[in-house]
Amino acid sequence: MHPRAVLAGFLWGASSLLAQEVPPPESPLSPREDAIEQLLSERESPAALKKAIEAARNLKVSEQAILEARFLFHVDRAEDKEIAALLPEFLALKDKFSLDESETFACLDDWLAVTEFVHALDALEKNDKDGFKRHITEAFWLSPRQAAAFAPHIERIRLMDAMKSVRVDFGKVYTDTLTGQPADFGTIIGTKKGLLLHFWSPWSQECQATIADFLISAEYLSANDVAVASVLPETSAKVIADAKTMLSSLEETIAGSWIVDSKLNPVSAQLKVQSVPVVVLVSPDGAVLFNGHPTDEEFWRSLGKINPAIVRPEMRSED
Repeated sequence: MHPRAVLAGFLWGASSLLAQEVPPPESPLSPREDAIEQLLSERESPAALKKAIEAARNLKVSEQAILEARFLFHVDRAEDKEIAALLPEFLALKDKFSLDESETFACLDDWLAVTEFVHALDALEKNDKDGFKRHITEAFWLSPRQAAAFAPHIERIRLMDAMKSVRVDFGKVYTDTLTGQPADFGTIIGTKKGLLLHFWSPWSQECQATIADFLISAEYLSANDVAVASVLPETSAKVIADAKTMLSSLEETIAGSWIVDSKLNPVSAQLKVQSVPVVVLVSPDGAVLFNGHPTDEEFWRSLGKINPAIVRPEMRSED
């Protein structure tokens, strides 16, 4: 595979054009070309990437190509903080970029757009919303075909803005998923410092695959002053029955509370939950502190603000 083909995960607009450049499978790679391919395809771990970088440098691969590989590594792993940290290196190369040395970019505008994207993420890390808007708009202008890469971050900003006016009603009555008894968030949170709402579904493959890890986190958070309530957004008898079956089949302790959302003015709609899994961290006064995916680094930073003793626990490895 030609090294540029790995860009399909980010520069989708260029992928069809670059695919035409892929050499026949029988074409042998030189040691340098093989090192570049390994560098650009490495996603296993930071240590593995470091090893690939060392091999590439030994074969005189340019620092520009290495920076491109590091960027793609963090993009694939959704590591916005690490991408933002690359900004000084991108800016240093802004006026020195060489298309001839590039292993991923089809044109100069794509490189400039990615530089603006990195700048936007840096602004986001600094809570500079105006700076984020300015740089992400410029990224769109330079490379509209990369819109799918930029859109999630814009959606995140818009969601954060929408959540500022939301207050979760702790007195509203829901139904316990397992017992069918009434349940409310006020009773669930009690005197704890925060409430984590975990939106899930037994019909979601991701929820099925991560439920064991979630239970580890739920038990850990419950022991560290954060109450946990898993909310089932769907209210049909079928999905509730499947939820009960899934939970009863688990060997792990079912930590936290498990409730079914209400049909009238559901909290999932109030919190703009459009897919699962989603976690929403709520303060004791009902304010939203975080709303997003469980793997988002900002989620654990928000938990740390509630209780500094909270650190992200190790998840079980898949055999």
